[in-house]
Amino acid sequence: MTTTDLPTSAPYRELVDKNGRVYRVGESDIDIMGRKRKWMVILPWVGMMGISSAEYAFASAEDTLHQAHNWSSTSIYWMLTTWVFFQAAVAFPAGKLRESGKLPARWAMMLGAAGTFIGYLSLAYAPHVMLAVIGFGMFSGMGAGMVYATCVNMVGKWYPERKGGKTGFVNGGFAYGSVPFVFLFHGYMDGSNYQWVLVSAGLFLAGVVAYAGFFFKDPPKNWWPAEVDPLNPPADPRAARSLQKNPPAVKQMTPKEAWKTGRVAVMWVCLAFTSGVNIFGISFQVDIGESAGFAAGIVATAMSLKAIVNGTGRGVIGWLSDRYGRKQCLLFVCIVLGASQFGIIWSAEAKNLPLFLIFSAISGFGGGAIFPMFAAMTADYFGENHNASNYGMVYSSKLVSGLGAGMGSVAVTAWGLNGAFTLAGSLSFAAFFIALFLKAPGRDYKGRLVKPNPQPISREAE
Repeated sequence: MTTTDLPTSAPYRELVDKNGRVYRVGESDIDIMGRKRKWMVILPWVGMMGISSAEYAFASAEDTLHQAHNWSSTSIYWMLTTWVFFQAAVAFPAGKLRESGKLPARWAMMLGAAGTFIGYLSLAYAPHVMLAVIGFGMFSGMGAGMVYATCVNMVGKWYPERKGGKTGFVNGGFAYGSVPFVFLFHGYMDGSNYQWVLVSAGLFLAGVVAYAGFFFKDPPKNWWPAEVDPLNPPADPRAARSLQKNPPAVKQMTPKEAWKTGRVAVMWVCLAFTSGVNIFGISFQVDIGESAGFAAGIVATAMSLKAIVNGTGRGVIGWLSDRYGRKQCLLFVCIVLGASQFGIIWSAEAKNLPLFLIFSAISGFGGGAIFPMFAAMTADYFGENHNASNYGMVYSSKLVSGLGAGMGSVAVTAWGLNGAFTLAGSLSFAAFFIALFLKAPGRDYKGRLVKPNPQPISREAE
């Protein structure tokens, strides 16, 4: 693949809809970056796969890290909590830097690749657990946060008319890209080979992230695909159905404006609960499986199945949300995620392996599907121009939900695995009731709508 530098800008017009939102039309994806916009789905998907193993396969490496370094299980779980904390913490500041132009998408991906390698190098050679917390928890976490935020927001900008399925597909790479490493870390890596396995994995994944990010390019602000009429129902039935169920934001809102609507806070709490349950499941799926007497290979299979369904479920729910609406699908996912936690308890107590695998897969689907819903919903509610910062505010809820690993170990110690999984299921049901209050700002309060502009603006690019 090569990058084509275009010597001149293509002409464009700016159209204004009845709510005052501006659409920049006329430039094709080829005009802007020299290739089809589908590459801004494929490459972010590859980049997301490059960072996925740090979270989803980490639990599979716990036993080896414990034996090799003599680190306690509690320290290792808090290491993952630190990783999640910094992954979420970097989202908003990185988004602000991206939107200001100080941090181009390509450089955000390069920094993410460097953080990925530092993380695996720390797990392999850190002489003390605190150095591993800094190297893996902080640097790898921040690197993954930059990659995650850049990839998710990139696809939303290039597909503003049909972002659900595309966002879900890209988001899915964050889960099933870890599948080979679940087996590698759990079934092959041991105290005799862990260093070269970890370093080799780090080099490979950092290279994947860097290569994918090298070709990243943002569209201009307010860009809209020329083949889709933003002021009239599009001819493409897929785009028409998606815009009907998930209409574009009434305006491009800054983070301050988005926060004042009150929707960011509601989304923040809802995502904190559901993503906390997801992280808890990733951390303790192995433990509850082993407590039921299932073989280590079977537990690894359950984790892999969970990761696969977690990833594919993100794409499926994104596609469904284009057809049936983002909020409706979010409510469904909350119920599925909550019910599956009780299913895991039941199947483990009954020592029923088929049911355990089924409920693990269902839990993986629910835990993964929440993320593309909030990513797409943020752009639907507040627009694409400031989506990196706006979604950074929402995604920062993982600062709290990251405690699903560390605090999960505390809950397991206090109440046992059944009690901890019961709490997780209850939090998912609570998120369902919180999500009922979500409504697109400006569409339910007539006083907030901007008066229509009967004379759309049109001009040529200079």
